[in-house]
Amino acid sequence: MSIKVEKISKFYGTQKALHEVSFEINKGEIVGFLGPNGAGKSTMMKILTGFIPQSNGEAKICNINTTEDTLMTKSKIGYLPEHNPLYLDMYVREYLEFVANIYKADHSNIDLMITKTGLVKEQHKLIGSLSKGYRQRVGLAQALIHNPEVLILDEPTTGLDPNQLVEIRSLIKEIGKDKTVMLSTHIMQEVEAICDRVIIINKGQIVADQPINKLHKLAGSRSIITIEFNDIVNHQDLLLIDNVLEVVETGKNTYQITSDSNFDLRPLLFDFAVKNELMVLQLSLVEQKLEDVFHSLTR
Repeated sequence: MSIKVEKISKFYGTQKALHEVSFEINKGEIVGFLGPNGAGKSTMMKILTGFIPQSNGEAKICNINTTEDTLMTKSKIGYLPEHNPLYLDMYVREYLEFVANIYKADHSNIDLMITKTGLVKEQHKLIGSLSKGYRQRVGLAQALIHNPEVLILDEPTTGLDPNQLVEIRSLIKEIGKDKTVMLSTHIMQEVEAICDRVIIINKGQIVADQPINKLHKLAGSRSIITIEFNDIVNHQDLLLIDNVLEVVETGKNTYQITSDSNFDLRPLLFDFAVKNELMVLQLSLVEQKLEDVFHSLTR
């Protein structure tokens, strides 16, 4: 088990940031750690990386208790904080050599990380002269320089342009094949593109922990169907169909109909069309997006 968290709580004075949070992440998993601002994401990551202690509970990195052997656990982790702290007056290669020396890492990793993170042309530039996107790449390179078993990334793609996004996402997915990756982000498309599993935290407690392909089922007890008829339909007539909860007109003779997800509304819609001498030109189930699930669980 690469990351194991058992009933972690954290208090700042009387404010409760985390309440008995528990989860496990295995090697080879890329897990998205999501939540609204103030939910406790960064606090959890700081506890795992040894920057702050928990108030209660236990956290282990590679089966090592984070409070009992902090140096050993930190050696197992690569960490990119939300506000990427860099020495702006150092050159890229110089900085990575400095970090490698701290970890007593093999200096052959420096060239490898410079290449992997796309910093070849920037390696002799001052970090302070780099764009925000390239500074993020430097942050990723330093997190990987010692070949850690666990990678913890807080908002790793902040400031990247669309091309850089594709490259960094590919890099994270490649890294995730033989490491454990836990990343926090507000970009739902990023989670869908990178992650195998999602943990959602709200008000200091976990409200969802599911493989990403099953998460849409947590969006609630409603399903949405889009249907187009060949002629105009009375809005109120559609509301009278059994189990219809809401009807919204979205275009000419086209309606978005919300119903109980445990009930298949399609046969009733076809019966409605037959009885009213209408033709169904289009009928499709609207797939719940991760963003919808997030909103439904963190409202």
